[in-house]
Amino acid sequence: MNRPHHVFIATSLDGYIADAKGGVGFLDTFPMPENNDMGYYAFMDRVDALLMGRKSFETVLGFGVAWPYTKPVFVWSQTLSKIPMELSEKAFLVRGNLLEVEEQIRSKGFEHLYLDGGQVIQSFLQADKVASMTITTIPVLLGGGIRLFGSMVNPTAFRCVRSTAYENGMAQQVFERAIDIQPK
Repeated sequence: MNRPHHVFIATSLDGYIADAKGGVGFLDTFPMPENNDMGYYAFMDRVDALLMGRKSFETVLGFGVAWPYTKPVFVWSQTLSKIPMELSEKAFLVRGNLLEVEEQIRSKGFEHLYLDGGQVIQSFLQADKVASMTITTIPVLLGGGIRLFGSMVNPTAFRCVRSTAYENGMAQQVFERAIDIQPK
C-alpha cells in the first residue's frame, strides 16, 4: 500500500480542530514556544505540496495575513468555483473523488502531500493513505466542534514515535502508520 501523505495539525484536548462555529481561535490560547517551530519546517521539507479542503482554505484566507505557504496548495472542493486571482499561481482547485484528486496532483509531479482539514484527513485515513501524523494538543476543552477523526470502516494502527511536552503546556505526538500491528 502506497502511503505517501502526512498530517501536521493541532487539536483541542478533546480532539477538535475547530470550534462549533468553525473558529480556530483556541490555537492562540498558549503562546508558541520561543524560537521553536515545533517541527513544522522539518515537516514541510518532507512534503511536495499541500492538499486542503475548502473550509480550511477559507479559514486561512480569513486570517488576513500574507499567504503563508511556499509550496503549491491544492484545494479539494466540489462547490468552490475559483481560486482568488492573487493566488492563481499558488493555489489550485481540484475536484473528484479521492483517487481522482490524488491522480490530478500526481500528474503535476507532486507525490508527498501535507493533508489539512478534517474531511480531507478523514478521507485519506479511511483510504489508508496516511504515512504519519504530527498532532499538537492545545490543552483547552472545547466541548464541541469539528473533530479531527471520524468513523472508520476498518481500524487503522499507528505507532507513537515521538512525544514532546512543551513549557507552554502544549504537547506534540508524532505517529507513523504501523503496518505490522493489526487492531483487534
